[in-house]
Amino acid sequence: MKMKNCSVVTEFILLGIPHTEGLETVLFVLFLPFYTCTLVGNVSILVAVISSTRLHTPMYFFLGNLSVFDMGFSSVTCPKMLLYLMGLNRLISYQDCVSQLFFFHFLGSIECFLYTVMAYDRFVAICHPLRYSVIMNSRVCVALAVGTWLLGCLHSIILTSLTFALPYCGPNEVDHFFCDIPAILPLASADTSIAQRVSFTNVGLVSLVCFLLILVSYTRITISILSIHSTEGRQRAFSTCSAHLIAILCAYGPIITVYLQPTPNPMLGTVVQILMNLVGPMLNPLIYTLRNKEVKIALKKILHGKGPISEG
Repeated sequence: MKMKNCSVVTEFILLGIPHTEGLETVLFVLFLPFYTCTLVGNVSILVAVISSTRLHTPMYFFLGNLSVFDMGFSSVTCPKMLLYLMGLNRLISYQDCVSQLFFFHFLGSIECFLYTVMAYDRFVAICHPLRYSVIMNSRVCVALAVGTWLLGCLHSIILTSLTFALPYCGPNEVDHFFCDIPAILPLASADTSIAQRVSFTNVGLVSLVCFLLILVSYTRITISILSIHSTEGRQRAFSTCSAHLIAILCAYGPIITVYLQPTPNPMLGTVVQILMNLVGPMLNPLIYTLRNKEVKIALKKILHGKGPISEG
């Protein structure tokens, strides 16, 4: 009977970042440079990878993909957040809320899968160097990239369908700065226990499986590096992996911090979300540029206006 009288919500109100009333201008001035650096940094990496023939290898192919997804992931939530920090409309339509949740988990899971694929690429390069070009040929690289898209899409469809299959009849105030599952489910006018369990299991399982696969890859890589007799050889092998390891720690560190909490802390969760949306995508270009000589050379040549960069 209640379902028949349900007045379906057509828009939500984003309440924003908790406990920051009166600090909107300060946060806007703080966050805008982060978002700008994310876009500029990732565009620079992408242009370098496309322009330099020396970077047309599997490792940089996946790095280019990561740059695209970093820009997309950050852009799912940051523009709307910056708008309401400027004092503009906090309303978000039901359809836009669905889209925001879908693309947040779609791009977030793809990034998770990409880190795993990049770890496998480094494993093949270091543990099977003579067969690297055969194993990681262009068809395999494209198949792995498309596979991350498909898995990410499936993962996000499951989460979005579970969340918005429930009726929403009011209230419509989302106690967060964007539409995410933990913030949306409490507003549902039905039992959310199944959706909560499946969502937590899905997100947790994807993150755990990816992290374990990365751990296995780098365990094998470490064993191979330690077996190299020359110090110079060990340093060269480690330098090809160090940027990826730093990026993985930046990506998984905040997530692990939240999931290890016996009792979830909403404020800490919000801080972690901001780190994941703003800081993480901004750090990746810096990490890969500062730790990678070939990318730095490619970017310098582009800045000096030398056009497409060849092997010479």
